[in-house]
Amino acid sequence: MIRAKVGGAMSGDAPSLRPYQREAVEAVLSARRAGTRRMLVCLPTGAGKTVVFAHLARLAKRPVLVIAHREELLSQARSKLQHALGAEAVVAIEQGGRRAEAEARVVVCSIRSLRTERLARLLAGRDVGLVIYDECHHAAAEDNLRVLRELGCFEPGWTGTLVGFTATTARGDGKGLDEVFEEIVYARTLPEMIHDGYLVPLRGYRVATSADLTRLTSRGNDFREEELAEAVDIEERNALVARSIQELARDRRTIAFCVTVAHAQHLRRSLQALGVRAGTVHGEMPSDDRARVLRDFAEGRLQALTNVAVLTEGFDDPGVSCVAMARPTRSEGMYAQCVGRGTRLSPGKKDCLVLDFVDVSELSLCSLPSLFGMPRELDLEGREVGEAERFFEQLAFDHPAFEVEAGAITLGEIQARAEAFDPLTQEVDVEVRAISRNAWASLGRHGLALHFERAPGRLSEALVVSRGARGRRWEVSLDGRAVERFSAIEEAVQAVDFEVHRMGRAAEASARAEASWRRAAAPKGRAEAVAGVRRGGRAATALGDVLALEAWVKVTTGAKRAGPVKRGR
Repeated sequence: MIRAKVGGAMSGDAPSLRPYQREAVEAVLSARRAGTRRMLVCLPTGAGKTVVFAHLARLAKRPVLVIAHREELLSQARSKLQHALGAEAVVAIEQGGRRAEAEARVVVCSIRSLRTERLARLLAGRDVGLVIYDECHHAAAEDNLRVLRELGCFEPGWTGTLVGFTATTARGDGKGLDEVFEEIVYARTLPEMIHDGYLVPLRGYRVATSADLTRLTSRGNDFREEELAEAVDIEERNALVARSIQELARDRRTIAFCVTVAHAQHLRRSLQALGVRAGTVHGEMPSDDRARVLRDFAEGRLQALTNVAVLTEGFDDPGVSCVAMARPTRSEGMYAQCVGRGTRLSPGKKDCLVLDFVDVSELSLCSLPSLFGMPRELDLEGREVGEAERFFEQLAFDHPAFEVEAGAITLGEIQARAEAFDPLTQEVDVEVRAISRNAWASLGRHGLALHFERAPGRLSEALVVSRGARGRRWEVSLDGRAVERFSAIEEAVQAVDFEVHRMGRAAEASARAEASWRRAAAPKGRAEAVAGVRRGGRAATALGDVLALEAWVKVTTGAKRAGPVKRGR
């Protein structure tokens, strides 16, 4: 268990904690006091996860086991733990031919090395009280679960603590970490860390390619790698990626993420053909060769590195200032990990450039804008993400009814469309016009609205609103009460039209565009309340237009209708 308080005296020259790191440590201690034994801490790449678990190791009263996946992670973790614990503490590595000393207080080990016999020998005479699992999004894999079971983490009487650290809770195979961990006790996102100044700002370019991903199938929540490699590892695309890196990241140290080893090698050759000093690292390389290439990159002899998965975890080079996403992905977790490799602070480093290479696809591929909640097709044109966020905040204030349409678009194009936007000019789909004579008003992608008189002077509102992506998605509501759902919008329109017809000829006539009540003057207060949603803040005066604008505001912003409107008031 972890018994010491965070604020207690600490010996040695340990690195000080940033505020969020202190919060993470306190969250772990609080959760353990509350009875949670297997907990998760989510911190983005570059946030200093190793510093946090090094402090947890200092607080532990019993031996500590640190689990990692890659050889590079073992050495980094041992170095930072030794610094945090002081020279007197024994921090050992258990991996391959290396064996941890019996007196080691902290053992950093490769989970792949922990076969049953080796783990039993390691635990002999050690009453491990704290297990720290770095990059623990791999934990749900069956062999990794075996190690955790043999450590006793799932035993009812286990008195230890398992703390997992990761930048993402998502696994590529879709298997959830809730099988391993009881609770996420602390989490910070990449956008939060950038906003708070702990990571450098991001700026980006969108580069369109002709590679076609429309026929690819999925495995888990991402593409099948063999199919993806066949689609994107083509000479024309590799040349485009290399040329983009050469032109847009000329003075930046760049890492490019690829699909397969062959893809990484082909892209490296394309870069070298343009005179870019490039190398390749991948998991199949001998460790000495991989270390040599990484050293050449860190010391400036190489400007660009192409890689396959190796640099998504544990790579710690603050000098990287460009990330080239030559590997398209649907996984936000993988995308965030890749981008995070360029966000670490470093002297003289102002920002990190992200190059999104966008292929032809009907699927939702991750992009830098989508990571921050903006339209995934947005082209930042080299602007900082923060500038784009401020743009959208101002856009929502200036044009509250405007919605960005799907498709590749720039901030300038969005601004021009927003300034020209008027909800009253939105056209109803031709299919709806073909089946209905009534004055349906378009609510954009959200649906339709129809206003009519249920009785003389008593107006009613029928809405057909999308409530999902498939199935019976079109919900019909009458005067705020949900009535029925339909698979097709045309079916919903016909159902409303039939209901209006049943109410009688007067109601049916009032639903037409030529009904006189639509041109009656709207109450001044209501007209002014929705004036801001039109181009230039022009107020609508006709009652029919005001009701249509109110319906637009209701479905796009969730605002409630201001109250009943009676004709002639």
